[in-house]
Amino acid sequence: MASQRIFRRLVSDDESELKSISEEARPHIAANGVRQMAAQALQSVGDQVVNVKTVLPWLMTALGAPGGFVGLLVPIREAGSMLPQAAWAPRVRRRRVRKWVWVAGAAGQAAATAAMALVAATASGVVAGMGVLAALAVFALARSLSSIASKDVLGRTVPKGQRGQIKGTTTVASAAVALTLGLSLRAWGGDSAGNGVLAALLGAAALAWVGAAAIFATIREPAGGVDAPDADGPGWVAQSAELWRGEPVFRRFVIARALLLVSALSPPFVVTLGVQQGASGLSSLGLFVIAQGVAGLVGGRVFGRLADRSSRRLMIGASLAASAVILVFLGALRVPTLEESAWLAAAAYLLLALVHVGARLARKTYVVDIAEGDRRTQYVAVANTLMGVLLLAVGAGTAALAMVGAEFALLLLAMLGVAGAVVGRGLPEAEVAAERA
Repeated sequence: MASQRIFRRLVSDDESELKSISEEARPHIAANGVRQMAAQALQSVGDQVVNVKTVLPWLMTALGAPGGFVGLLVPIREAGSMLPQAAWAPRVRRRRVRKWVWVAGAAGQAAATAAMALVAATASGVVAGMGVLAALAVFALARSLSSIASKDVLGRTVPKGQRGQIKGTTTVASAAVALTLGLSLRAWGGDSAGNGVLAALLGAAALAWVGAAAIFATIREPAGGVDAPDADGPGWVAQSAELWRGEPVFRRFVIARALLLVSALSPPFVVTLGVQQGASGLSSLGLFVIAQGVAGLVGGRVFGRLADRSSRRLMIGASLAASAVILVFLGALRVPTLEESAWLAAAAYLLLALVHVGARLARKTYVVDIAEGDRRTQYVAVANTLMGVLLLAVGAGTAALAMVGAEFALLLLAMLGVAGAVVGRGLPEAEVAAERA
C-alpha cells in the first residue's frame, strides 16, 4: 500500500514497542501515521499564517488597529489554548473515539481564520483590532480541543519509538511552508503588500484546516474505555490539584516545561532589538519567517529522532542551548563592531527557533510516553492548563522588564533556561516514569 511505503520512508519502526498500543490498532499503524502527518502538516500551513509573532502583528498594523491590541495577541493565543484543557479533559475521557474532538477543533480554527480573513478585507482601525482579537479567542479555544485530542489519538494509534519521528516530520513540513511564505513576502518586498494579500493568505489557511479535518476523520482509531461521570466525585479543579500533589514526576515535568519557555518567549525580544538596529518593514517579516522555516527543516527530523531516544536529555539540552544563545547575543550587542550588524538579530532568532523545535518535540514526546490511556489525556490537559497560568505569569514578568529594556527580559529568560536544565536533570527517563505509573 502507498501509505505503508510512505510511512516506512519517513519513520523507522521498532517492533519491540508494538505492545504499547492495542492489537486492534497494529494493522493500521502506517495508514494512521501517514494520515496524522498529513492532517498536522495542513494544520501547520494554517499556523504559519495565523502566527501571533509575525503575520498577525503585521496585519494589525496594516489595518490601523491601536498598538496596544498587538500586545494582546500572544497571551490570547497561547493561554487561551491551554487554560481550558483541564476542564475539557473529563468530557473527552467520556468519548470512546477521540478523533472527532480533534476534527471539531480543526473546524473551529477554520471558521475563526475565515473570520479573520473577512475582517482583513472589510474593516480597519479599532473595529478591525477587536474583530481579529475576538476571532483569535475563538481560534485558541478550538485549538485547545485539537491539542488535547491529538496526543491521545497518537498514543492510541502509533507505538512508542515512532511518535517523535511523526511529530518531527510534520515539523519539517511546517518549515517548508514557512520558507515558501517567507520567500514570497521577500519577493513582494517592503510595505507593498496590501490588506487583500493578507486576507487571501488567511482564506487559504482556513481551507487548510478544512482539509486537515477531512483527513483526520479517516483515522482508524480503536475505541477506548469510557470514563463515566461521577456526580459525587471531585471536579476537574480538585482532580488537577490532586494530580499536582500526588504525582512528583508530573509536577517536576510541568516545572521543567515552564522553564523551557525561554525558547518560546525570547524570540519577540530578539526581534525588538533587531528593529532597533534597523530591521523594520514588511520585508523583514519575510526574513524572520524564513529563519523559522530553516530551523524546522534542519531540526524537525533530527530532533524527532533524538526525542524518541531520550526526550528528557533533549529537554535539558534545549534549555541550556537557549540560554547560551541569549547570553552570546547579549554579549555581541556590546561589541562595537557587531552592535549595528543587520544579521545579528536574524542569526540569534534562527538559533532560538532551532532550539525551540527541539524543546517542543522533547516535551510533547515525554508527556505522551510517560502515561497510557486516559491517564495520558489527564496529564496533557492538566499540564497545558497549568502552563496557561504560568505563561501569563512569566509573560507579565518579562513584559514588565521589557519596559526597562528588552535586554533585561532576555537575561531573565536565560536564567530560567539554566534553571530548567537543573530541574530536567531530576526527571526520570520516560520509560522509567511509565513503568512507575
